Amino acid sequence: MPIAINRRPRRWSRMQRREALIGLAFITPVILGFLVFNIGPIVASLILSFTDYNILSRSPKWIGLANYYKAFSEPLFYKSLGNTLYYTIFRIPLSVILAFVLATMVKKTSVVSIAYRTAIYIPSIVPSVAAAVVWLVILNPQAGLLNRLLELVGLQGPGWLTSPTWAKPAIILMNLWQIGGSFVIFLAGLQEIPTEYYEAAKVDGASTWDTFWRITVPLMTPTILFNGVIESIYAFQVFEAAFITTGGGPLRATYFMALYIYDNAFKFLQMGFASAIAWLMFVLILAFTIGVLRTSRHWVYYGGER
Repeated sequence: MPIAINRRPRRWSRMQRREALIGLAFITPVILGFLVFNIGPIVASLILSFTDYNILSRSPKWIGLANYYKAFSEPLFYKSLGNTLYYTIFRIPLSVILAFVLATMVKKTSVVSIAYRTAIYIPSIVPSVAAAVVWLVILNPQAGLLNRLLELVGLQGPGWLTSPTWAKPAIILMNLWQIGGSFVIFLAGLQEIPTEYYEAAKVDGASTWDTFWRITVPLMTPTILFNGVIESIYAFQVFEAAFITTGGGPLRATYFMALYIYDNAFKFLQMGFASAIAWLMFVLILAFTIGVLRTSRHWVYYGGER
């Protein structure tokens, strides 16, 4: 018959209690900052999304789901949603593929590859406002550098940011310039692939193309998934480039959801309605991310398993 043993809870020594209190004292500012500046605004925006709140003239008035009904009845909401989806659908694959290809090209360490790595990464640390101003000059229809280069090869450059047709591709082009973050992550992932796999493939007579598709790509799928999710979150929140270069024009061609939220919150002072749109965008991002993660089981490989 087993003998029951009464174990008293272990009591901390005076030194352990002192160390625990010191540790709590050090992390308290971080916890308070997270609660006040992160959790607080999130909860406040959720509550405000159910109110009619003009920040200058009146206190919040509870109106339930009226803001959400209003959003789905506004043609401008669907316009901003369509622009955002267009941007996201094209931006994600282009940025992931470009960053992956560039990382593959410079994965071998040498003086030249280090120089190229630096050149690819530097644009990602340029402030968004400064980058947008630079691209305003480059994409100028009359005197811009890009159209001048196209003229040299006999092509007539479009209006770019002044054309409703080309404005969204121009914004995508501007943001593709700053893929340094994804590039560095891909580069780190490529350097983690064991060289034995490539040596074995070479012995078996595999071509460079076969090695890339049968070794590099499968082993990089977890990194591709990570970068794809991060890029999608950023893509849905596109704001600075359009706000500075076009202001949402021409003809609302670059009027994204983030701009719609900004206008309602800070131009029309409808903070409740803006909060509702922000939460709708959050739900959209969450649904998209969950969808990508659910499909990942069919194409992402972990440790040789699919």
